[in-house]
Amino acid sequence: MKQRHLYPGALSQGHSSHHRKPRQNPGVWSFYVLLFTVALSPVVATATDLTQQLHRPLLNGSVLRSSRDDADGLLHLAEEQLLASRADKAINSCLQAIEIYHSIGDLKAQGLAYSFLGRSYIQLERHKEAEDALRRELGIARDTQDFSAQIFALNNIGALLMQKAEYIPAEKIFEEAWGIAKNIKHAEGEGLSLSNLGLVAAKLGDENKAIKLYETALKYRRQVGDPIGEANTLNNLGDSYFAAGEYSESIGVYGTALRMAKLSHDTLNQIRAIDGLVSIYSFTGRYNRTFDLLEQRLTLANKLQNLPEQLKSFESYALVYEKLGQYQTARNFYERAINLSRQIEDSHKEIFLQDRVRLIERKV
Repeated sequence: MKQRHLYPGALSQGHSSHHRKPRQNPGVWSFYVLLFTVALSPVVATATDLTQQLHRPLLNGSVLRSSRDDADGLLHLAEEQLLASRADKAINSCLQAIEIYHSIGDLKAQGLAYSFLGRSYIQLERHKEAEDALRRELGIARDTQDFSAQIFALNNIGALLMQKAEYIPAEKIFEEAWGIAKNIKHAEGEGLSLSNLGLVAAKLGDENKAIKLYETALKYRRQVGDPIGEANTLNNLGDSYFAAGEYSESIGVYGTALRMAKLSHDTLNQIRAIDGLVSIYSFTGRYNRTFDLLEQRLTLANKLQNLPEQLKSFESYALVYEKLGQYQTARNFYERAINLSRQIEDSHKEIFLQDRVRLIERKV
């Protein structure tokens, strides 16, 4: 069963991520918090090709086939809704699919639907409901002796624990997943689990250990030909190099991730790589390159029609201009971000941005 690791919506947007500052110049770190919100979010495992994963022997009877087709369509819709950051809509689609799968006795499909449901709740930061859905996913995988599904379910649960800053329990979960993957020689599961173990090490401040884990994970991800997973791990590796003050290595790794993501039309990892490069170039005062990358970022966000990512692009522009002392331009970008925060009804972000505007007004 081919899997892919999206950074969607849920974990990939990283609303609850807390990223480490570079070892040098700690006073400027507040500027880089926004640009690193994606960097250390655990990867949630889902299907590369949902159609492939839902391809099962036909059930007897046209009514059952029709019901299953309806449920499969709902799950496809949920995937699209998650990628568009519409988790509220995805939840409804998942719940309808689960009800249909339950009625026709398709247990494995229920497990996949619970995976999407968990990711949807995570995107809305409804962690208790997310954990319930993901543990149901794991329970089904164990009941059906589906070791591959167990690997990905465990990684999903570990990712949720990372969101809740429960790093030691998450580490144990990822190690369990890695153990299963090793036992059944599941290279893709080893790559994912090792990459997530690298995230734990980075969160705990051990960048050297994180770098070694990421480098090992990359071997497995290349072995199975997983460009999305490889780009994600490269971005993680770039984060750790940056946090360790190894800027040249970080730029090289982010650049590789960006090129790979472009080739595979992986817009989300492109945004991650761009954010990493923007952080480094801003930190080192290379502003021409910074603005080139921010323009690419906004273009991608517009292409995706992703309002939260458009908001982040405007906020990133504002932060750079504020750092340069161009306060009126910074304010203009903050105002554009505030308008988007109202459109997506993110009151917390709106309040934060309004506070930034008030701080600027004091400087003018």
